[in-house]
This record gives sequence, C-alpha cells and structure tokens, in this order.
Amino acid sequence: MLAPSAPSRAPSYAAVLRTPHAARTFGAALLGRLSYGIVPLSLLLTIKDATGSYAAAGGAMAVFGAASVALSPARAALIDRHGPRRVLPPMAGLYAALLTVIALAAWRPGVPPLVLGALAVAAGACTPPLGPVMRTLWSALVPDRELLQRAYSLDGVAEELLYVTGPLLVGIVVTTAEPAVGVLAGAVLVFVGASALVSSPAVSRARTVRPPTDGPAAPRLRLHGIVALRHAVVVTAAVGLCLGALDLLVVAFTEQLQRPAAVSWVLAALSAGSAVGGLAYGAVRWKSASGVRLPVVAAALGAALMVAGVSPHLYVLVAVVAVAGLFVAPALTTAYLIADESVDAARRTQAGAWVNTAFNAGSSGGTAVVGLLVDRLPLSLCFALAAAPALVCAGAVARAGARRSRVAEAAGPDAVSGA
Repeated sequence: MLAPSAPSRAPSYAAVLRTPHAARTFGAALLGRLSYGIVPLSLLLTIKDATGSYAAAGGAMAVFGAASVALSPARAALIDRHGPRRVLPPMAGLYAALLTVIALAAWRPGVPPLVLGALAVAAGACTPPLGPVMRTLWSALVPDRELLQRAYSLDGVAEELLYVTGPLLVGIVVTTAEPAVGVLAGAVLVFVGASALVSSPAVSRARTVRPPTDGPAAPRLRLHGIVALRHAVVVTAAVGLCLGALDLLVVAFTEQLQRPAAVSWVLAALSAGSAVGGLAYGAVRWKSASGVRLPVVAAALGAALMVAGVSPHLYVLVAVVAVAGLFVAPALTTAYLIADESVDAARRTQAGAWVNTAFNAGSSGGTAVVGLLVDRLPLSLCFALAAAPALVCAGAVARAGARRSRVAEAAGPDAVSGA
C-alpha cells in the first residue's frame, strides 16, 4: 500500500455526520437501501415456494438482476436530467408496487412461473438508484476532498453491513411468516426511504449547485470518452468478478472439507475485513492520486485471493479471506472517488451508476463462470483464475496511467494546461 502523508488534523467520520443535513440524508438512504439486502433472498424464496421449482426461482432472479444492472445507467441519467425529487418518488413507487404485486400473486401456490418472471423483470427495471444518488449528494454536502473520501468510505462500509444484515432479517422473517412478507417489507422500506431522501434539504442544495448545460437536459455520459472513469469501471468489474467467484469457491472449499456450514464464517470474515479496511482507508490522508491507488488495492485483493486457493486448513482460509476483504471497500471507495472527479456535477449520478453497474455485472459473471469451472478444475486453479482479472486489469491500468504521465511530462506544462 502506498505510504500515507502526515495524519495531522485529518477530518473524522464524526465530522462527516456533523455536516448539515448529512445524518438525516444518509439515514434515509440507508433505510431505503436496506431493501436491497432483504429483497433478493425474500424474492427467491417466495418464487420457489409459489412455483415449487428452484429453476423457476433462479430464472426469475436472473432476469430481475439483469434488468436492474443493465438499466442502472439509464435510470441514473434520468436522475441527472430531471433531479431526484422528480424521478425518485415515481420510480420507487413503481418498484414497490411491483414487489407488492409479486408478493400477493405468490402468496398462494400455483401462479404461472412466466407471470412471476415478467413481474420480476419489470421490478428490476424500476430499481431506484439510491446508492448512486446518495454518493452524488455526498459530493454536494462535503465538497472537501478529504472529507468526501471519508464519506464514501462510511457509505461503502454501511452498505456492506446492510447486505449482511438483510439476509439475517429474512431468516428471522421466514421462521414466523411467509417469505412474501420479506418482499412486502422490502417494498415498504424502499418507498419510505426514497421519500425521506428526497424530502431532505440536501437534495435541493445539490440541485442548485449544478452548472448550467447547453440545453434543458443534462448531457448523457459517454464512458468511452473519459479515460479515468473507464479505467475505474474496468477495475471495478474485475473486483466484482473476483468476489462473485469467491462466494461459490468458498462453498466448494468448505464442502471439500465436509464442513459446509462454515461457509457463513468465511463470508462473514470477508465482510468484517471489508468494513475494517474501508474505515481505515477512509481515515488516512493519502499522498497519491486516486487513479494510482485503485490498481494497487485491486492487485492486493487479487493476490490475497490466489493465496486463499492454497489454504491448507479452514482457519487459514478464514484468515486469508479476511485479509482479502481489507481491500474490497477501499477499491470501491477509490473507484467512486474517481467517478466523482472525472465528470461535472450534472453527470455524477451516471458516473457512480457505471461503477456500481460494473461491480454488480462482474459479480454475476464471476459466479457464472466459476460455476462452469469448479467441477472440472482443481480448486486452487479456480482460485487463481478468479484472481487473474483483478491482477491483469490492475496491471493494465497502472501501465496506462504511467504511460499517460510520461507523455504529459514530455509535452510540458503548457500542453498539459491546454489539454
């Protein structure tokens, strides 16, 4: 890891939450985002119970996730163009309504799987981008770059904990009620959270600080034209691929040791490591630029994943996976910082959504690819192959960054300022 600079008087996480309107806005966003931790498992169990088919449930969840991920940049573009107050309430309302329809339709067995699949696609297409919106609001709430790093780190760690807490809450719900109750709870959470978010004064403040554009609509972000953002998206996709593959590899590893119940401990170690790493990373005042740090933390994650594949015992695997987790939240935090730095205020939601989409798509792809390999190749080789994308992409981005720096130095300061 690159050496930090002197930590004197570095702003704290408490300073982030003391920022006017920050705690209220962040709390509302977290309330809505808790739905994203609850809905997937609840929806899977609900559709499985309604159809009696794991294949139908898995297919519905696949199209739900695909629609949510593929249309994320388009939904973010609507937010940038018209503002959160005009777009989020109807989007969240439609999403919540569709979840409610799914829950009610599946309450009694016998509903056709195609109907549930169609409803799942529609719900996924309407998923409100509460995470990207909150990160855009952080940029307006805390314009100081060091404080923004801490805000993004806090946001990332909190989101990680939501994804751990959500399934645990679903487990409690299904012991006393139908899984559809979890789907209904997710619908309520996302609607209430989105409504509370847009009522915050921070939303009006973020809207008024946007620079004017040439037309009435905010410009559409073109990823290929922004090198730094493109690099962040590529590395984030590789990190997502590593983590998506790791979930399945951990299951295979624990089953190989005839201790399948231990998978929860390994994944908990990953989340704990990510939380610790995110908080520590956000508290440091770094000398290096975000574009330099991103390939470093991604490569560290890939290296830890390779080591995990040769773990001789379960306890060693837990420890190594916890070390790998130390680099997850820092990688995402850095990618979001790059997204924020790469575009103007009118396109920040789209930039953040591209990073989020890359991570989710990579995670899904990693699980799918490793699922094809894990029965055909040695487990240690599967771990190495899962780590390869992070290592390769980190190396490529680092080389590209070094090459751009050499070109800029050779061109001289006048060329750089005129670029």
